[in-house]
Amino acid sequence: MRLNYREYGTGAPVIILHGLFGSLENWHPVARQLAADFRVLTVDQRNHGRSFHSDIFNYDVMAEDLAQFMQQQNLAQAALIGHSMGGKTAMRFAFAYPQRVSRLIIVDITPKAYPPLNGEIFEALRALDVRRLASLKQADDHLQPVIPDTALRLFLLKNLKRSKEGGYKWNVNLEAIRKSHPQLTAKISGGPFPKPCLFIRGEHSDYIREADWPEVRQYFPAAELATIPAAGHWVHVEAKDDFVATVTRYLRKRRLPESL
Repeated sequence: MRLNYREYGTGAPVIILHGLFGSLENWHPVARQLAADFRVLTVDQRNHGRSFHSDIFNYDVMAEDLAQFMQQQNLAQAALIGHSMGGKTAMRFAFAYPQRVSRLIIVDITPKAYPPLNGEIFEALRALDVRRLASLKQADDHLQPVIPDTALRLFLLKNLKRSKEGGYKWNVNLEAIRKSHPQLTAKISGGPFPKPCLFIRGEHSDYIREADWPEVRQYFPAAELATIPAAGHWVHVEAKDDFVATVTRYLRKRRLPESL
């Protein structure tokens, strides 16, 4: 039941948690740059990437997964960077284990509830006969009528991997994600988390709105907000250099401590 991870660099530890349908692979370019200053650990959360699959899928168990991962890595404390679903995992962990979080960086998400994905998207993914796929182009053509957003389709299709038996297979636990999706989009409660933390949003994303900030400050009274220009929800991809510079400045400014 260990989480799959990849490690970069040396120094103060920074753990990165990806979003829904993501994986540690999405964070490789960011992790490589941050590794110039920090020990970076990118993690596949349960039901994603190369980590284990489980029918139990909510923020309580993902926070416990993170606690066990830190114990396995002999980390008494670490900085957390969480994007979207990973941001909610990081928030839940910070509420449960504030002493284990040196710094908290939440990327384009707040504690509030969000609308769930269109059910047609799940049905389209489930309808793919992945074992008989000849190419990712064939899968893309199948999904296009239901998911017209090209960037979203390509992001979802990154979870298809070639199978040794022929065709493809899903890396994600699609059924567990579908069944648990209402819990994943629900509001996170707990706290408050008193330590310094940074919320980063994309200029063109509506995941963190001005009207959300008073509620965010109720849970995170020491929170700061940074907006990355010319970026949407996938701010770490669309404006990678600005994102890395913002994260690095914040962690350096806060004198991130090294941990055992």
